[in-house]
Amino acid sequence: EVQLVESGGGLVQPGGSLRLSCSASGFTFSSVGMSWFRQAPGEGLEWVSGISRTGRTSYADSVKGRFTISRDNPQNMLYLQMNDLRVADTAVYYCRAGNYRGQGTQVTVTS
Repeated sequence: EVQLVESGGGLVQPGGSLRLSCSASGFTFSSVGMSWFRQAPGEGLEWVSGISRTGRTSYADSVKGRFTISRDNPQNMLYLQMNDLRVADTAVYYCRAGNYRGQGTQVTVTS
């Protein structure tokens, strides 16, 4: 059974940082491209960043230069380092593998 469990969200002030983690199980993690999505209140699901199985990364323009995606294949872990957070980054963040996603972790940026 595929399981994705996100953690690391929280409440932070503008300009702050958070590191999200996603623990994956139930599939061959190293063989799959992974991604982060987010959903703000009242909005649809927005792609944030992706990383291929070989480590190639891509980012939405809204987070480029501020967020860094990474993966640890031996540990089956996906990460999202988020710096210089803005109020507009407030959302529930999900990691995703194919059609599977976790339960999400809330990130709230507020002064």
